[in-house]
This record gives sequence, structure tokens and C-alpha cells, in this order.
Amino acid sequence: MPMATPPPEPARHVHPVDEIPPVHGLAAFGLQHVLAMYAGAVAVPLIVGSAMKLSPADLAYLITADLLVCGIATLIQCVGFWRFGVRLPIMQGCTFAAVSPMVLIGTGGGGLPAIYGSVIVAGLAIMLLAPVFGKLLRFFPPLVTGTVILVIGLSLLPVAGNWAAGGAGSADFGAPRNVALATFVLAVVLGVQRFAPAFLSRIAVLIGIVVGLAVAVPFGFTDFGGVGDAHWLGISTPFHFGAPSFEASAIASMLVVALVTMTETTGDFIAVGEMTGRRVEPRTLADGLRADGLSTVLGGVFNTFPYTAYAQNVGLVGMTRVRSRWVVAAAGGILVLLGLLPKLGAVVAAIPAPVLGGAGLVMFGTVAASGLRTLAQVDFRGNDNLTVVAVSVAVGMLPVGVPTVYEKFPDWFQTVMNSGISAGCLTAIALNLLFNHLAARGGSGVPAGARTSAIPAQAGSGAPEPGGLSGGGGEDAVEKPRKEAF
Repeated sequence: MPMATPPPEPARHVHPVDEIPPVHGLAAFGLQHVLAMYAGAVAVPLIVGSAMKLSPADLAYLITADLLVCGIATLIQCVGFWRFGVRLPIMQGCTFAAVSPMVLIGTGGGGLPAIYGSVIVAGLAIMLLAPVFGKLLRFFPPLVTGTVILVIGLSLLPVAGNWAAGGAGSADFGAPRNVALATFVLAVVLGVQRFAPAFLSRIAVLIGIVVGLAVAVPFGFTDFGGVGDAHWLGISTPFHFGAPSFEASAIASMLVVALVTMTETTGDFIAVGEMTGRRVEPRTLADGLRADGLSTVLGGVFNTFPYTAYAQNVGLVGMTRVRSRWVVAAAGGILVLLGLLPKLGAVVAAIPAPVLGGAGLVMFGTVAASGLRTLAQVDFRGNDNLTVVAVSVAVGMLPVGVPTVYEKFPDWFQTVMNSGISAGCLTAIALNLLFNHLAARGGSGVPAGARTSAIPAQAGSGAPEPGGLSGGGGEDAVEKPRKEAF
């Protein structure tokens, strides 16, 4: 009697974050991520190197070293090993929060060795503090995360505006032709996303940049002179500018930067987790921050600067709905090539700012819209959640709208508050604790959010946690749990 054929095993479900697209998809989507972050990535070494009056050769060295470590840091974050890497589509780049402190350190007599010494110590501190930050995830309910994501998007929009006008400091800043080119690129991106087939719509930003570059060349927007001057091969060697020096004042200022970047990175991780449908847990948050610290240490060794998640690429994930971490890992591989082949980097650097501005308006606006989508799941009836959002957004946008508002304050305060993202995030956390965790006025012992909510708290949600804080009863009472919201 013939044996019955066993039924086929059901196909294993692969989460979209772990899916590996075809090679052509990896290349196209990865290049799109590179173009979205390239201008920001090279800006930090350009600003710091120019402030220190480095030679053109040293500036070029800083840029290639930065691109190389950007790629390595992205690979660590996306692919991961052991307890390093959040394993989400996260692009890594130099943080702007460190620019002012590094300029002060470098021009104050310490030079690049003092910068790199402080960067190495900051990276080690981030790795040590990563588990502590991981335990703080309970302070990021949808009320806080939605507000932070909204502030991230709004804070980035002026960057896109500067690009669209021609790039901050350019001789023709605000010229109508610059704005016209940015508008044309924006129209191409929107047209492709609306009318093109599914695959092409997902690389709408890349198509917009390529078409914009093709139009920019005959109208004289581009300058490829730097391509001929660039070398074919460039390898960054450890401590190229000398052995690092460890100065107490430089280390102290960079440790403040480390706390700021950890706060910003936490917001970016949570945003990507919600966009991709893979919730960030305390352990994965700690793993991602630990990877940030390792990348920052590598930056100090290989002649570059502290690293963090890039919010512009968060917007690209939300806009294209391509959630695979391997796409961003491919982008990291492209960055490694750009760091090893300076001529390729020079070609990408020749893309005019208005082209990037047109694409940036869509990407950064998508981040802000994602924050609104998260906040749409929060209950604003009969509680103070509207106040939490209003004040947090106001504080976060203050340094964006008035960049000199804190210039009379101490350096450490400026480092924290001049970043709209960190200022808004810290405010949202503090106000959420004030209104939704602390006991209600009148000493009833019930969290204020639970006292005024129209939605009953779930059983057991108000159990006290170590430190005397409510175990999320306020958030459970005034908003849906994150797994329901997304």
C-alpha cells in the first residue's frame, strides 16, 4: 500500500523588516537612502574642518573617512552582531549636535587630537549607558513618541528649505531659479509616486533626484570640477592626525552631546519601529544605542566624529513603505565604497542643493505626518494631553525658529536645548510624567490622566513600579496601547 505524501510545510512568515529584495531593488533603494543623507553626512566634517582652517587635502580626507565610517556604522546598526545593532532600517551619520562643541575644542588649542579623544570617551560612555536608556522605554508611550516624531519632522523642514533656496551661504541663495528647480524635483517625485508602477513609485525620490540632476546640468547648476581632482582610491588609517589627547573640559562637553544624541536616537528608533511594524523593546533599544557607541568609538579612531541615526532616512522609510533593513544595509555598503573611492563621492557631492531640497520637502514632511498619525491614536478627551503636545512642540520648535534664543546661556545648556529634537523630547517626557504619572491634585493617589479619562484603565495597569512611578496607568487610561495603535 503506497505511503501517503505528507502535506507540505506552511511557508515561514518573514517580517518585512527581514525581507531581502532582489539585487536591483537593493541597489536602487539603497542608493536612494544614500542620496537622501549624503549632504548632511559631509556637512559635519566640512563645517568642523573649515572652522579649523584645514587644508583642502585634509578636508577631503575627513570627508572620505566620514563616509567610510558612516557605511560601517550603518551595517552594524542594520545587520547587527551579538548585542550590537537595533536591526531596523536605520541610516547612521555624524550628529550635528556635536558640531559646536567640536569647533570650540578644535579651535581652542586642543586641535583634532583633543576632539578625537573626547569622541572616543563619549562612545565608550554611550555603550555603558545603553542598558540604562533601554529601561527608560516605558516613558515613551504614543503620546510622547508621536510628539517627538512630529518635532523631528518639523525640525528638519528648514533644512530642506535651505537646500531648495540654494544651500545656506551660497551666493545665489533664494534665487528664483533655485526654488524653481526644487519645485520641479518635488513635482517629479509626486508624479512618480502617484502615477508610476509600484516599484518605480517606491524609488520616487531617487528618480526625482536623477531627473533633477539631468535638468540641472545644462542650466549650469552643477560643478564637476572636484571629480577630476579627487583620487581614485583613499583609505582612512587610524589616528591619521596624531594620537588622541584626553582633556577634561573637552570630554565633559562631549558627554553632554552623548546624552543628547542618545535621546534623539531613541526617538528615531521608536519612529522607525512604528513605521515598520516591529516594536522597539528595551533590549533592542539598548542594542541600538550600544551600536551607536561603538560607531562613535570607531569615529574617534578613524578620524571622524560621533554617530547617530539620521532622521531624514526615517522619513524615506515612511514615504516609500520599503521596510527591509537589508535595503539600508546596502546603502551602508555603498557608503563604504564612496569612502574608499573618493571619485565616486565627488560625483555624488556635485548634486546641486535645490535638487536635494525638492526631495527633502517630501521626506521630512513625511516624518511630521507620521507623528500626526501616531497622535491620532491618543485620546485627548477630558485630560491634559493636548497641553503636553502643545508645549512640547512649542519648546522643540523654538530654537528652530529663533536659532539665537539661547546664545547667552552656558555651553552645556545650548548643546541640549539648541537641538529642537532633544528639547522637544525632554519636554514631552517631563510633561507626560507631570500630567499622567503624578498623583492627582487633591491627594487621591490616582494618576491625573486616569482620573479624567473617558476610557477605563485595564486591570492591573496602574501597579506601582520602582521609584514610586505609576506603571503606565495614566497612559493606558488616556490612549490606546502602542500595539493596538499600530
